[in-house]
Amino acid sequence: MRRNIGLKTLVVLVALACTFAAATSLFAADKVLKMATTTSTDNTGLLDYLAPVFKADTGIELQWVAVGTGKALALGKNCDVDVLLVHDPDSEKKFMEEGSGVERTEIMYNDFVIIGPKTDPAGIKGKHVKDAMKAIAAKKMPFTSRADKSGTHMKELELWKVADVAIPEKEQWYVQTGQGMLPTITIAAEKNGYTLTDRGTYIKYEANFKGNPPLVILVEGDKSLLNQYSVIPVNPKKCANAKYDLAKEYSKWMASPKGQKLIADFKLMNKQLFTPNAGAK
Repeated sequence: MRRNIGLKTLVVLVALACTFAAATSLFAADKVLKMATTTSTDNTGLLDYLAPVFKADTGIELQWVAVGTGKALALGKNCDVDVLLVHDPDSEKKFMEEGSGVERTEIMYNDFVIIGPKTDPAGIKGKHVKDAMKAIAAKKMPFTSRADKSGTHMKELELWKVADVAIPEKEQWYVQTGQGMLPTITIAAEKNGYTLTDRGTYIKYEANFKGNPPLVILVEGDKSLLNQYSVIPVNPKKCANAKYDLAKEYSKWMASPKGQKLIADFKLMNKQLFTPNAGAK
């Protein structure tokens, strides 16, 4: 009889353990936040640096896919993710106007730079960005474009327009990679040419070469080269499965004094990759 009671107790305990495990697993799944972001936040290592701290503070596991901003916005519009971390204000404005996102929050910035060979065959070093783009086109120097509707690609298209140069997509010297920033820089270096990149990714590239990379910064500092990053939760009214509460918590954490300090403290070769600016306006 005692043996029977023991067996029944064991069965009950096992059943309870399975129920608890299932509930725990379900709870854990509920605390997963899916994000679409740009290649720069991933390539630089910023997200690998921030995500464990965010999880420790909130219990939320951040999972992300790194693509160009255009693709990231499309993933948000298609309800494939819960939140975005992107850097193309014009496209973001359209995304917001369509009702696909809510409560866009500016989080940090860096700047775009034009990089090229140390020998600078186009002679653009120190020039205004408009004159630099004109010189590259006039001398038909190899220029490598991401050509992927990313924030960097959209800025590049804007710079050709400002320089009064037709987008040279049919020119042999204009190389369209359709890839992320680091592979695009690598291709530019192979062709001894030029490209546009954000400073954070360039510092990562520079660090990969222990401070002596094949391509160097030649044009920088113009106000038009500002590169703003923002967090946008996907609109739960358009995407019923979007985890708005978690997305809002992420946005709030990134804009918090702790999140902002972590961003400011993130450095490679003692160089700051991003400057926090939440609440700057």
